[in-house]
Amino acid sequence: MAVTSERASSKPLIEKRSIDYIPEAERHGRLLSQFTLWMGANLQITAIVTGALAVVLGGDVFWSLIGLLIGQVLGGGVMALHAAQGPKLGLPQMISSRVQFGVYGAAIPIVLVCLMYLGFTATGTVLSGQALGQLFGVSDSVGILIFASVIVLVTVLGYRVIHFIGRVASVIGVIAFVYLFARLISQTDVGALLQIRHFSWSSFLLAVSLAASWQIAFGPYVADYSRYLPSKTSSVKTFFAAGAGSVIGAQVAMILGVFAAASANGQFAGHEVAYVVGLGGTGATAALLYFSIAFGKVTISTLNSYGSFMCIATIISGFRGHLNVTRLQRLIFVLVIVGAATLIALLGQHSFLGAFKSFILFLLAFFTPWSAINLVDYYCITRERYDVPALADPNGRYGRWNALGISVYVFGVLVQLPFIATKFYTGPLVGAMGGVDISWIIGLVVPAALYFVLAKKWHSAVPDQLILPLEQDAVDAQPSRAGRIQAV
Repeated sequence: MAVTSERASSKPLIEKRSIDYIPEAERHGRLLSQFTLWMGANLQITAIVTGALAVVLGGDVFWSLIGLLIGQVLGGGVMALHAAQGPKLGLPQMISSRVQFGVYGAAIPIVLVCLMYLGFTATGTVLSGQALGQLFGVSDSVGILIFASVIVLVTVLGYRVIHFIGRVASVIGVIAFVYLFARLISQTDVGALLQIRHFSWSSFLLAVSLAASWQIAFGPYVADYSRYLPSKTSSVKTFFAAGAGSVIGAQVAMILGVFAAASANGQFAGHEVAYVVGLGGTGATAALLYFSIAFGKVTISTLNSYGSFMCIATIISGFRGHLNVTRLQRLIFVLVIVGAATLIALLGQHSFLGAFKSFILFLLAFFTPWSAINLVDYYCITRERYDVPALADPNGRYGRWNALGISVYVFGVLVQLPFIATKFYTGPLVGAMGGVDISWIIGLVVPAALYFVLAKKWHSAVPDQLILPLEQDAVDAQPSRAGRIQAV
């Protein structure tokens, strides 16, 4: 533990690495930071709104809470399995997709993940803009611009600052949520709401889907924030630290959203932030709650922006080879990403709730198959035996394009189309499912099973053990092997 603390204290405030492999000498941090980061990322207003949707769209309180919990556990398990890859590989999540898709082919799911990040950042910015607008007495649009500026700063600073803000956000979030729950219970007959039980499969499955999609959406970048942990960190402990923080934080927030929406008498939609803060009071108390809402969104919005930056760098490096990202280039990337998300937020702020529901369900069709393929390959086919240096070599073990991974991915997207239910598109089998979108279930199960069967026969050669880049101390000790070093 002392060594870990010493390593952490010696690191610069501004992160110097981007998609590089993290050498053992630079590994630091504790599992507690994974718990606090993901709890802080989930104790926030967008999770409240997501939980509220289960009631706003027709569910009762009791079965909505049960459905949300089931969805949290299912989706949180997928998310946490990705988190456990970070310490072992020392890499950002999406670069490991080159094993399944090829060095060039990995750009296909990564581009779609970038779009996901952009959408989540934009929707979070809308709610944060409402909070800052109320806090400073300015318009929501000005609040959006203020929030975007903060996100740029924190994203540029990088890994250590993100984890620090996650710890602070966890503390502030717990205090704010305890207070809001106390106020809600004092103003609402919670027992009476729980007694109203009208079970409906469509409403129940909607609640499960909302929570599961919320958790699964973290999968493409969760390992980005565990990759600095020492390589000997237990995978099981990493799984539970990240998963528990995310599931507990999200479920607490969504419970508040369910009760808030159920007691709002139709006043929640369109005034999400103002209604939640109104539960807590007025004056100085309201100001503090507006601040806690905005600060809570800093963590998750920064994760989205940071993840976008990592994805763009991964795409470029796949076609150009090793990529050294300077701090100026990092700033430019982040400005473009946050600028685009801010523009979307400004244009779409007045139709937020309906668009958000459609967005979080529709986007799953494009990356649940990626998640299924990545997890099956890592845990069942290669069994953690990756050749990390080969991830940077189009002529190496994983090649430019992996027809198997790409084909299963495309099939995984297409097989979901009959089950998607959004404003953008509604599949022909949605009616038979009571109008509920269960595409995420199809998108996980079918590609996972198909890839497992096909990869058993046609997977490229798997190394006998995990191969990592030689680090400098190993090179100094064995100079004859220096030719094996490859940057990721």
